[in-house]
Amino acid sequence: MKFGTVVIVGRSNVGKSTLLNRLLKEKIAIVSEKPQTTRTRILGVVHAPGAQVAFLDTPGIHRPEHLLNRRMVRTTLDTLEEADLFFVLMDATSLPGPGDLSVLEHVKAAIQKQARPVMLVLNKIDRVNKMKLLPVIDTYARLYPWTEVVPVSAETGANVERLLDVTVAHLPMGDAAYDEDTITDQSMRTLAAEMIREKLLRQTYEEVPHSIAVEIDQFVEEGKKARISASVLVERESHKAIIIGKHGERLKVVGTEARIEMERVFGMKVFLELWVKVREAWREDEHALSELGY
Repeated sequence: MKFGTVVIVGRSNVGKSTLLNRLLKEKIAIVSEKPQTTRTRILGVVHAPGAQVAFLDTPGIHRPEHLLNRRMVRTTLDTLEEADLFFVLMDATSLPGPGDLSVLEHVKAAIQKQARPVMLVLNKIDRVNKMKLLPVIDTYARLYPWTEVVPVSAETGANVERLLDVTVAHLPMGDAAYDEDTITDQSMRTLAAEMIREKLLRQTYEEVPHSIAVEIDQFVEEGKKARISASVLVERESHKAIIIGKHGERLKVVGTEARIEMERVFGMKVFLELWVKVREAWREDEHALSELGY
């Protein structure tokens, strides 16, 4: 059979996590319209006929402003070394910018050490007029001698099956590395924290999302029930007030939405408690970042 590791890389907000979820036909990575939503490397395993593909979603490559962001970018650069094949994800709704070119330079540096296929995956084609799409594809295609150029819509699923077929064709022969029922290496605790953070991102705005982290204080399984207690960390008292909302309404909505998704994914009844705590400058605190898994 064929087996290989595909690293999905790109600037922030190009749809890497949405594509991973679409490839897996399962939601294992949170998504939002906020940049830098993905903070860690996320494994997703696709089991295809005669092949197993390990996809690694990565934080977007960006100019870091905090220790957290520097760790995120370092995670991505370290993950490049694991690739048998690269997906360089770019956005069809705009022409290549400095962020895209920076991503490409990092990939070029990685393949100088070891030659590997590099595929351009041009995402969000559903948002581009068909008459304008071909010139956009041509512009991106001329950036580099890509192994393949595959336009897709991670949102609608357009051309994603073809992307998977083309990917398998370029993978090396090898034994499967994961059990047939494995789709990710994320623990339930990690998934729970990320689900809560996703709902928070959708309920907040401006600078607040970047200063939010979620820490699972307690996760106890009791048969087909789970009791989960989590702390939402923010850096300022003003952010705490925003998260809680008037009369606690925003935090209540977040808790309800997160609990419903947890029950669907975990297949059990969930009792969820949320607390909001101020931890000043946690994004610059090495100990705090390590505790949070960053």
